[in-house]
Amino acid sequence: MTTTLIAGGTVVSAIGRQLLDVLVEDERVVALLEPGSQRLGDLRSTADVVIDATGTYVIPGGVDAHTHMQMPFGGTTASDTFETGTRAAAFGGTTTIVDFAIQTPGERLQDTFALWQDKAAGVCAIDYGFHQIVGDVNDESLAAMGELMAEGVTSFKLFMAYPGVYYSDDGKILRAMRRAAGLGAMMMMHAENGIAIDEIVKEHLARGETDPIYHGISRPWQLEEEATHRAIMLAEVTGAPLYVVHVSAKQALEQIAWARGNGANVFAETCPQYLYLSLEEQLGAPGFEGAKWVASTPLRSRAEGHQDALWRFIRTGDVSGIATDHCPFCMKDQKEMGLGDFSKIPNGIGGVEHRMDLMYQGVVDGRITMERWVELCCTTPARMFGMYPRKGAITPGGDADIVIYDPAGHTSIGINATHHMNLDHSAYEGFEVDGAVRTVLSRGKVVVDHGHYLGRPGDGRYVARGLAQTLV
Repeated sequence: MTTTLIAGGTVVSAIGRQLLDVLVEDERVVALLEPGSQRLGDLRSTADVVIDATGTYVIPGGVDAHTHMQMPFGGTTASDTFETGTRAAAFGGTTTIVDFAIQTPGERLQDTFALWQDKAAGVCAIDYGFHQIVGDVNDESLAAMGELMAEGVTSFKLFMAYPGVYYSDDGKILRAMRRAAGLGAMMMMHAENGIAIDEIVKEHLARGETDPIYHGISRPWQLEEEATHRAIMLAEVTGAPLYVVHVSAKQALEQIAWARGNGANVFAETCPQYLYLSLEEQLGAPGFEGAKWVASTPLRSRAEGHQDALWRFIRTGDVSGIATDHCPFCMKDQKEMGLGDFSKIPNGIGGVEHRMDLMYQGVVDGRITMERWVELCCTTPARMFGMYPRKGAITPGGDADIVIYDPAGHTSIGINATHHMNLDHSAYEGFEVDGAVRTVLSRGKVVVDHGHYLGRPGDGRYVARGLAQTLV
């Protein structure tokens, strides 16, 4: 047995902060000790490893509940593998990801889950689980949802966008939601009116409007709001809990806030890109540069106030969690596929390495509290997707997934600065953060320390998840 003592730091949870020392035995937290206790004095001399955390915050390892490693899309594949992407996540203080197994029409649900398990097995730097995308709602797929529940896949995602690829019409959504409700599973939704969007895309291309900014213009907030409202109503009819992914429009969040105010089991996720980036500044960059930020849902207009509104909904609790929707594509040979036709640009932004830092800057800027930072990035995602208290908290019996975060540190984000993703650009090039990840433990093992990677492929294990613990 190996004992590790993390001494002198301020332990931050979703409900408070306190000067405590953390005792770890092998992979688990076994005790939280107040400074000056007799047992603590003994441990300082007998522990195998003592980590001095004086002046730092000791927080649970981050849980990013929305990533897409090695995802096939638009004739190419996301540039981060499970190996490179999870290593980058570790550098950024994330110790668990939940990725997506993807079913396309004609495939068996069980086969796609097995394929994604094969992709991740033996190469991940941190722990990982899977949601299942149901891209072909039929009797066989609905039956298979129960089989996957037994494998620890307790959340299923549908798309109201991408006709001909992942799209489900309202009838299929209704059937899948009824099945999820019966199983106690969480239903996740990409809420955009894809049928209408495709028509608008055709109109822009016919006028010769092909630059990346038209990706955002062709996906107006009204079509996110409409789809979000429709998803909420279908969930209400079926009784399924609903988690709306990557919400970018303030009007869509207003729909979610209204539903929650009426007691609905509806939850919103947003991402750092929608809080910090905009249609005008990034998608509207000169030439083809804006392709770096093509993602769906799209970046929204700062002039329309979406970013400030999203921060407000974070403070009110109507945003339940912060994820990244990490789906990176290089500019060279990938994003460039859309030169002359924005509709062919692979959709996705890389950010799994920067979520914890970017949201900490929200603490520094007075937008959220320290506790809300931990709640959004660690605790609620773990509770929402059936991993709490093993993940998302520093508590006796839980996994020793721990981040020592230095508020006196500084993080410069950029391709030549803190960048370990397999990506030839940074969506946050030039961003500066008043804080830094210092040390990261994954199940008790130090995998990152002072910018050095000490882990290896295969350190991460598959997490079979239980049911959500956050329903009202």
